Amino acid sequence: MSLRSKAREFALQMLFQWDMSPEEPARLETRFWRGARAAKQTRAFANQLFEGAAGEAASLDKLLASHTKNWRTERLAALDRAILRLAAYELRQGVTPPKVVLNEALELAKKYSSEDASAFVNAVLDAFRKSLKQ
Repeated sequence: MSLRSKAREFALQMLFQWDMSPEEPARLETRFWRGARAAKQTRAFANQLFEGAAGEAASLDKLLASHTKNWRTERLAALDRAILRLAAYELRQGVTPPKVVLNEALELAKKYSSEDASAFVNAVLDAFRKSLKQ
């Protein structure tokens, strides 16, 4: 697993924890890194993704809601919501190629969520990605 993939996995874990019991991101990061080991670069990228996605969660949820027909964001499974927020944040940043972001999100969904989650995540993020181009 690449360092950036591992960073996304750590960021997902922090986002999930934050979603379950919201608190100041810096406090959550401090507690999280006490139990997780990672290279300095991996930590930095994971923190950047987590802080960005958590900080923009409300606006990301509104954008994602427009691509989840008949599903309000708060009704989504917490893991799926975290995966979508993480990937949507990274797509909006425009630094990482969209195909990489989508593939990483699908791998996270396959690893951490339900059997059907990867198809759902793919459909939502693909529609989200296309809307960013417009």
